[in-house]
Amino acid sequence: MKPEEYSPLNLAYLGDAVFELMVRESLVSDSSENVDSLFRKSKAYVCASAQSQSYFRLFNHLSPEEQQVAKRGRNSKPASKAKKASVLEYQHATGLEALFGYLYLSGRTDRLREIFTLCIPDEVHS
Repeated sequence: MKPEEYSPLNLAYLGDAVFELMVRESLVSDSSENVDSLFRKSKAYVCASAQSQSYFRLFNHLSPEEQQVAKRGRNSKPASKAKKASVLEYQHATGLEALFGYLYLSGRTDRLREIFTLCIPDEVHS
């Protein structure tokens, strides 16, 4: 199946894992801290409110195709509700996750890393 044929929520499901893996990889490569400390740091970036901010930070840097994918994710109707975020933050976070899932399935890892650097402060990524 082509990446554009996946539902936006399936893309977001996968993209959530891709995004978290990239955050963890960056934290581990830049630190010799213990796992508890790394876990706390990762949660600051892998949450709906932080991902929502990242959505807005990078949106204008996306191609029209990437913007369309992010919008599809943002406009989807998830079955679950955000625990510690507003509905709007959760929707924008879902858009970001859908984009990460789409790029991952498309095999565009260079672009994925480029976008990731726009999402996360310099001190986190290497």
